[in-house]
Amino acid sequence: MLSLFTKMMKSILSHIHLFQISFLALLSFTILLHTTLSYTTLLSTHLPLSISFAFSLFLALLHRHLNRPYPVFLLNYYCYKPPPHQKLPFEVAENFVLKNSANFPTKSIDFMRNIYLKSGLGNETYAPPFIFRDDKNPTLKCAFQESHESIFTSIEDLLSKTLIDPLRIDTLIVTSGCFSPSPSLTSHIVNKFNLKHDIKTFNLSGMGCSSGVLSIDLASQILRGSRKIQYALVVITESITLNWYSGDSRSMLVTNCIFRVGCAAAIITNDPSCRRVAKMELVHSLRTHHGADDMSYQAAFQEEDEKGNPGISLTKDLVRVAGVNLRQHIKILAPRVLPLSQLVRYVVAVVTAKLSRGQSKPAVPDFSTAFKHMCIHTGGKAVIEQVGRVLRLHDSVTEPARMSLHRFGNTSSSLVFYEFAYFEAKMRMKKNDRMWMIAFGTGFKVGSLVWKCLGDSKEEIDNPWNDCILEYPSKV
Repeated sequence: MLSLFTKMMKSILSHIHLFQISFLALLSFTILLHTTLSYTTLLSTHLPLSISFAFSLFLALLHRHLNRPYPVFLLNYYCYKPPPHQKLPFEVAENFVLKNSANFPTKSIDFMRNIYLKSGLGNETYAPPFIFRDDKNPTLKCAFQESHESIFTSIEDLLSKTLIDPLRIDTLIVTSGCFSPSPSLTSHIVNKFNLKHDIKTFNLSGMGCSSGVLSIDLASQILRGSRKIQYALVVITESITLNWYSGDSRSMLVTNCIFRVGCAAAIITNDPSCRRVAKMELVHSLRTHHGADDMSYQAAFQEEDEKGNPGISLTKDLVRVAGVNLRQHIKILAPRVLPLSQLVRYVVAVVTAKLSRGQSKPAVPDFSTAFKHMCIHTGGKAVIEQVGRVLRLHDSVTEPARMSLHRFGNTSSSLVFYEFAYFEAKMRMKKNDRMWMIAFGTGFKVGSLVWKCLGDSKEEIDNPWNDCILEYPSKV
């Protein structure tokens, strides 16, 4: 009954909105016609032309208004914070590996120890539940436990803080790069929260750490083109349990050292009445795919080692590939976001570099003139440093990325939202500030979201940084 009433109200409001547009357009047409008729000396010769022109203008303006994309807002979001007993300090991680030393030769244990100590991760990151079990066996049951705890908690808290009735959710998007069970994770959520039967669901997988940004882009594309679909729930997660690697290939051992538990949920909407309570408005989004290049395609790859152990291989080319593809990505993004003065300088620098035949350094636009804040993909210490070098960023700009890596580890695609939470915990977000989220993923993909802040930061009791924000920034 409530759902039927909601649909009726949406239909009524839609018709009222259309009536208001038509009335304003007709009023403009009437004023223009009155002005034309006022010139009585020219009436006989110009009246037909003026009426034709005015009517054409009226139709053009009405068509433009009715077909323009709807604005898209981030109503709110939630970042999952696992319980304290899942914290993984170095000593616990080392003890876990030593107890499973039958799977690892000594050289592999030493390699993982060195990677961990150089990774930039602190002692407060969170591990999946199977690490703390007596048998320490990464089973499917443990994978479901990890996913359900993070996903269900995130959605419950998000719905509670936004006061959104689950029946109002029109679209559900879940992204989980390496865990794609049957039935799908969206089905688990529909069943848990009794979502309506005509909800549109999407499951994204295999996109790596870029999928959080790409899932928001997908939601925005759906919402911009339809008023019938008003609320999208986006869940961004990853499962570590079944991706634990038990072999001795060095390129696959790296993932054991840097990936940690994390999840984010967000409600995206095109409802204009939500502007006053929404956190941000999505201004631009861009996704580029560089998989046509073999080196980019193979930079991060799920495969089996020589002994048949499955894992994700992170090649030595990964950091270089990230830098090269980032340059290609910003060539497309720059004209859309840079202020005119900076854009002119960038064009001049590009032309100069071309004319110098390699004598001049490649032109790099100053993105700090376009964005007040940047959430840079926290794939690892080397990736953050590479992005900083390519974009010539000061350490203060990469601070949120480095601190998020230290506090939460690499939570894959959800980590850009932990960086956003860092800005909010520091009370740095101000109304009209612009923020850039950028992430990289397997394939090789690069995704960008450009947000406009709709209000100043406020203290929130569920911010994952609340218990430690005064300790940051710290020297990592």
